[in-house]
Amino acid sequence: MKKRALISVSDKSGLIDFARFLEKNNYELISTGGTFKHLKDAGLSPIQIDEVTNFPEMLDGRVKTLHPKVHGGILAIRSNEEHMKTVQEHGIGLIDMVIVNLYPFFENADKEISLEEKVEFIDIGGPSMLRSAAKGFFDVTVITDASDYAKIQEEIETSGNTQLETRKMLAGKVFNLTAAYDAAISKMLLDEEYPNYLNASFKKVANLRYGENPHQSAAYYVSTVEKGAMKDFEQLGGKELSFNNLRDMDLCWKVVNEFKEEMACCAVKHSTPCGVAVGTTPGETYRKTFECDPVSIFGGIVGMNFKVDAATATALNETFLEIVMAPDFDADALEILNKKKNLRVIKIKHPVSDKQVWVKIDGGMLVQNADDEFSEDISVVTEKQPTDEQRKALIFSQRVVKYVKSNAIVVSNGQQALGIGGGQVNRIWATQHAVERAKAKFGGELVLASDAFFPFRDVVDFCAAEGIKAIIQPGGSMRDEESIQAANEHEIPMLFTGMRHFFH
Repeated sequence: MKKRALISVSDKSGLIDFARFLEKNNYELISTGGTFKHLKDAGLSPIQIDEVTNFPEMLDGRVKTLHPKVHGGILAIRSNEEHMKTVQEHGIGLIDMVIVNLYPFFENADKEISLEEKVEFIDIGGPSMLRSAAKGFFDVTVITDASDYAKIQEEIETSGNTQLETRKMLAGKVFNLTAAYDAAISKMLLDEEYPNYLNASFKKVANLRYGENPHQSAAYYVSTVEKGAMKDFEQLGGKELSFNNLRDMDLCWKVVNEFKEEMACCAVKHSTPCGVAVGTTPGETYRKTFECDPVSIFGGIVGMNFKVDAATATALNETFLEIVMAPDFDADALEILNKKKNLRVIKIKHPVSDKQVWVKIDGGMLVQNADDEFSEDISVVTEKQPTDEQRKALIFSQRVVKYVKSNAIVVSNGQQALGIGGGQVNRIWATQHAVERAKAKFGGELVLASDAFFPFRDVVDFCAAEGIKAIIQPGGSMRDEESIQAANEHEIPMLFTGMRHFFH
């Protein structure tokens, strides 16, 4: 007795060879629309779905497989006598294999097309058949991925049928796929920032060698529906990326994207900026970044928001770096960088687009808006006003401090983040670290930015003793007046932003 395989696919890679194998192994092929034509043109002998249902395809193909003679043939439990009696009474033929992949909604969800056009990429019959076949995995083999053809073929050649454990695995792949598919559709249609159910739709790009540490396994996934700089960058050279590389790349790119109208460069080490600078030429901007911390940059990541030229590439190669990333590279620059075979060279195609931040906790998920704002209501709270240069330097410092782990302090000269203090359990230690680092490298005028308010006046007093010329902080402490009084006593201009930027 012939078995039957229902085939309806948008991805036709490898299909003809597999379908020929099925026909040779006593499978009758049932197919729909474009898949039927594809099989027929290859010399195979499929039958059209309407010969099974005795009902024509209609509504531009929207209704063709939604029929009892399809789903009854899939869902009937072969070992259930009542089920077998029912399908025989109604002339329903059993379907033993379902090969379906879905309309390309993922590929079109983030395109600049109308909502009506996107809706047409929502598959209804496909997920329905897949779910039916997956539920019936004790009897039915369901295939969504062309890469599984070889395994199925091997099992049929060996034993005449697929193995139960394989069918169970394939059923799991179905529900994994349809969950992501539905989540992507939900995200497009549901205009809620925090819906009742938190859906995720991500596709695995690669298994990684390991996670944060060698004993931790890891994989890399990208969104199926959202754009993003870390989604479709292009690797132009170097060895494979690691878990820590990808996380550091994300931070590095976000820092340089803060500077929309200036050339900016950032060096990151262990998820922390160790140098940030702006300049007027590629070479100057990188040199200033390197000067921020020539020690910590060793083995780090460097990101730039400008095209890298040959001179800058030569300078980059003078230091051991894990990654160099930029929106573009001169041909000569790329040739120079690729002389270091392990250096990963990354071309970034998109600006930062994250709208939310998800933080996994044990048994739950915290979700918040991305911190993509800066205060538009910055006020001077001291008697002494900052100079224009000081104000510009303070704004530069504030843009950097946003990406330093709290407690975060950045000391700069307005073009270079010369002292970065973060990850301390109190603000005065972070301040001491940042100021000492900056003074060791620079003898000119320095300003300081803090990611949060000062609970005591000690930070201002320390800044005054160390020669810091201006301060910017959010304000909001019960003891703000003490810090303002200290700044007035020391004749240091201090600005309040009214907006903190904790980054834990």
